[in-house]
Parts: sequence; C-alpha cells; structure tokens
Amino acid sequence: MLSVIRKWQGELRSTFTGNPQGVPDWVLELAEGEDPGYHLPGSAVWAVHGSVATIISGIRVLLMQSLHPGALAGVYDHSAFQQDPLGRLAGTIRWIFTVSYGSREAARNATAQVRRIHETVHGTYAGNDGEERPYSALDPHLLGWVHAAYADSFVAVHRIWGGPIPGGPDAYVREWAQAGRLMGVVDPPVTEAEVREKMDRWYASGELRADARLRETVEFIRRPPLAPSLRPGYRILFNAAVASLEPRYRELLGLRKPHLGPLPLPTVLPAKAVLAVVRLGLGRQSSSEKAARERLRRLGYAA
Repeated sequence: MLSVIRKWQGELRSTFTGNPQGVPDWVLELAEGEDPGYHLPGSAVWAVHGSVATIISGIRVLLMQSLHPGALAGVYDHSAFQQDPLGRLAGTIRWIFTVSYGSREAARNATAQVRRIHETVHGTYAGNDGEERPYSALDPHLLGWVHAAYADSFVAVHRIWGGPIPGGPDAYVREWAQAGRLMGVVDPPVTEAEVREKMDRWYASGELRADARLRETVEFIRRPPLAPSLRPGYRILFNAAVASLEPRYRELLGLRKPHLGPLPLPTVLPAKAVLAVVRLGLGRQSSSEKAARERLRRLGYAA
C-alpha cells in the first residue's frame, strides 16, 4: 500500500514539476538571490498561487487562452504541447512560481528566457474575416489577451475553491500586473473591474473564435495523457473548470456543465475533495514557498 501511495505521489510531482523523485533544481534556486522579490509572505499573489486551487485555474486558463486564434496558432504551430504537454506545463509553472516566489533578479531572468523562446514564435493565422493576419508571441496585443485571461481565471477559480485573499481580488490583480509588465503587456489591468472590462472588450471585438483547431485543443485539454491514477481526479477538476466559465465562453468552447441526462451534476464539492487529496500528496506548503522563505530569512526579512 505504501509503495502505491509513493508511486502516486511521484506521478503527481512529475505532472507539476517534471521531476518524480524530488524538488527540481530551479525550485531550490529560489532560496538564492539578494533581494526579497516582487511578492512577499502575506501578499495576494502568495495566497492565490499557494492554493491548490491553481490546478483548476490552470485548466481554465488553457481553455480561455485558446479562444484567440492568434494565441492558439502560436501554441499549435510552435509548441510541443501535444508531444510533451507535461514538459510545457512544468515550464509554465516554473515561470509563474519564479516570478511569485523568487528574487527580482530571478524573476527578470526567467522572464527574459521565456521571451527569448517567444522570439521564434510567429507566423500567420486566418482571421474571422478570412484575411491572413500575422501573429507573434511577443505582440503586446496578444500578450494582453493572455494576461487578462490568466487574471480572470485565477480570480474566478479562487473565489470558489480558494481561501481569502489579503486585500481582496483587486490586490491580486494589481500585484500580478507586475508579471504582465515583465512579459511586455502594455497597461495591464490593476483591478478586477478592469479585468472584466478588458475581457468584455475582447469578446465584443469579434476576434475570438471556435473552429476545428480549437475543438481539437479543447479535446486534448479534456483528456491529456496523464498517468492512469490521476485521470479520475483530473476529470473532476476539468468539469469544475468548465463550470466556472461564463456561459458565453462555454458556448464558444463547445462545452457544457457536467450533467446526467437533464440533471446537472455537482462540481464544487467533488473538486474540493480532489484538491484536498492533492494537497495531502504534495504537502501543506509548496517547496517553492519554503525556498523563498529561506531566502527571506537569510536576508533578514520576517518570513
């Protein structure tokens, strides 16, 4: 029984960090650096990103960001998400956690590395008017969509499955705007109302689209190649992410809330149960947060 649990924990760690055996080197490096970082204990970013509900947020973000054909083309044409989805996931988590918990220097370096990769991500896609349009992963316009969809998803999901946020959702949006600026987002939203306004504008712009490529991507997100032991829990978390979407986005994505015949199925409590099990498997405090607290203690900050 113990060996089964350890195998499951290894599969869980491998999914999120790419390392089934222990803590990746990049996490340990978060203890290094000579400044406290952009975010400190007690911040809204630490509260939200330290919650296991970020798993649902991540699923929701992938669904939302895929709605823009330019953003989807960049992932579809240049990313190995279908061949190595867990590797891509681990890379994204590395950047998010480095900006959240690392020193400012580490955050800037991690962002510069992501931007270097993005330099090669460009091409064209067919707009909704049939015209070929250029896209670039460094385009501030597309980066604005990616950032707004991220903030929208993390606030929406945390409101349902997370705990209280110090300063409320506005504090989280304001603090995470720094990550947007590092990536090159122009005028990122700094309040939840601004996030909603930007999302409304994107929806009204007519740029978002449902097509065959989106349907294929959604199906892949619905059934990623996870270890068999993780699939039942993932299905519940996927259903939770879908239920948290606004109806207009669910319709575009071709998704429905889970149901049994005409009867809707619950999503909040089943997802809470899965998240509690995941928290037991990963531990109460993330290794990234532990490393950050070690750096802060060394620098003389109350951690």
